[in-house]
Amino acid sequence: MKMIIAIVQDQDTNRLIKSLTDHKFRVTKLATSGGFLKSGNTTIMIGTDEVRVQKALQIIKDSSQSREQLVAPVSPMGGNADSYVPYPVEVEVGGATVFVLPVDEFHQF
Repeated sequence: MKMIIAIVQDQDTNRLIKSLTDHKFRVTKLATSGGFLKSGNTTIMIGTDEVRVQKALQIIKDSSQSREQLVAPVSPMGGNADSYVPYPVEVEVGGATVFVLPVDEFHQF
């Protein structure tokens, strides 16, 4: 058995969960936020048999899109302001960060 932990942007969450449940995966959804952009993310946890891991990964990949987003930089506090850029910067966000972990035991009560 494997535990898949996928961190996706909130914009991709509903599409991903629908696709996973349509393919009979059981999911747990956790609201999280990223450390870099401080924006909303969703962490999806999926417990599945090892033979279904690749199918789940393909669904996650197909449902999680990368996109460009403008972000306002944080101004320096007491530091050197020489390298500070005072206008929004475009960064790539989205996609998915996925961890696949072995599960030694599974209990359902």
